[in-house]
Amino acid sequence: MDFELPELDRKATQEKVEEYLAKYRLFKYLEFEEREASITASSTPRYHGATNVTSDQTGSIAIYNVDEQQKRKQFCERIEWAVKRLPKMERFLIEERYMSEDAEYLTDFNVYCFKFQPPISHVTYGNIRWKAFYKLALNLNIAVTK
Repeated sequence: MDFELPELDRKATQEKVEEYLAKYRLFKYLEFEEREASITASSTPRYHGATNVTSDQTGSIAIYNVDEQQKRKQFCERIEWAVKRLPKMERFLIEERYMSEDAEYLTDFNVYCFKFQPPISHVTYGNIRWKAFYKLALNLNIAVTK
């Protein structure tokens, strides 16, 4: 029984995973702004259109508000589930570097020198990060193969 893990395009996969983690931070830490119905009359002319089409602006907005919040919540839970399945060192690296509120202001240097106790080398950090990205890409089904 042979099973071979796929060979991934390292750079493209890393960009895709970082993109997902940035989207996670936006969804997690920024408040969702709900749409509201417009109650003022429009000054643009409205020409006669099909009479069998009805529109429910309030209903459409309510559906959007509920569905979008649910989508964001499910996306965040999916990312958190994938990260929780990582080994301890990889999970710590991803949570500290990419999932914290101030992740955009942290550098890799800051993480491997000051967050890890004891500090690790940049080579070890790179290896741990790539292993974590590889596993996340496969778990989230966003891997870019060669």
